Amino acid sequence: MAALPACLSLCWLTVRGAHPLDHVAAAVAGGFNAVGLRLVPPVPGDPMVPLVDDEPLVRELMASLRHHNITVLDVETIWVGPDIDIAALRPALDLAQRLGCTNLLTMGNDRDRGRLTHSFARLCEEAAGFGLDVGMEFSAYSAVTSIHDAEQLVRAAAQPNGKVLVDALHLARSGGTAADVAALDRSLLAYGQLADARGPRPHDDAALMAEARGGRYLPGDGELPLASLLAALPAGLPLGVEAPCADHSQRSVVERGLLAGEATAGFFASL
Repeated sequence: MAALPACLSLCWLTVRGAHPLDHVAAAVAGGFNAVGLRLVPPVPGDPMVPLVDDEPLVRELMASLRHHNITVLDVETIWVGPDIDIAALRPALDLAQRLGCTNLLTMGNDRDRGRLTHSFARLCEEAAGFGLDVGMEFSAYSAVTSIHDAEQLVRAAAQPNGKVLVDALHLARSGGTAADVAALDRSLLAYGQLADARGPRPHDDAALMAEARGGRYLPGDGELPLASLLAALPAGLPLGVEAPCADHSQRSVVERGLLAGEATAGFFASL
């Protein structure tokens, strides 16, 4: 039996589309002590409940977080593209700081590596003023395709708060292994994400993205070598469960949180 991490977060995608207050309720139901919130849509039109400009909702959310002793592990997702407007992100970064958040999740969306590196470095500089680490999440369908690619980008950006975010699904689907994680400098890891998967790797970017956004499985319900990954991650590293499962998509937000928590606890108990 392995102990649950001291910080275990219910990621936004697991309860995709949830109202922030329902998200907190789902985390409580599942035994999580943290959440990951969406403050910025990755692309226009992506589903989310706006928070940045809704001060009454922000106050209500902060009260709920305090009441339930829930922290905010990360806010998401900044797609670092050619036209990123870092100044426009300041209200979201400010809110992240108010919520006590420590991590900003990003993905690369610019095939010009020099420009992407510069943009990521600038974002890290801006986020540092709000006390945020900036995790670059790699995926086979993004402009940062692997753990090695993410490490190279973060090192080239040369910002102390620039980090590599390891997501179990993306690691596997990009051809990475637990050995690659173990070889990564510990200082480059702020937190990680757990999910499971079944079957062979999807055949193209669209299918990979569809799996990532709605076709994952809860930890222990699939075939990924999660035990090896956990052994490779630093002890005590905060973890988020990012596992949107199609089988659960019609369930309530609280039910999805409960199922995610039960599966995760069962998985750790089996180790």
